[in-house]
Amino acid sequence: MEKSWKNDPRLQGMNPQKLDLLISFSNRLAKMPKNQLLSAFVDFNLEAQKKGLQFTDQETELITEILTENLSDSDRKKLDTLRLLSKKLSRQK
Repeated sequence: MEKSWKNDPRLQGMNPQKLDLLISFSNRLAKMPKNQLLSAFVDFNLEAQKKGLQFTDQETELITEILTENLSDSDRKKLDTLRLLSKKLSRQK
């Protein structure tokens, strides 16, 4: 994973706590086998919730775009399914 995404100008306005969490997460992703990436996104969501951080739909889309650029189409589809499920579950609370 390229380090240049951290300088993406679209991240400049993001809450520093969210950005720190995102950087930490991306560092873990870089060392993780590809077959564990999808579960890592679920863990990321849980970690953010525990810290009281909620990402807007726009932030989530940006994060997903940046962090999944090297995933296969199949893995991206799986991630999209997980994101939809996560949205549905969060609305039920």
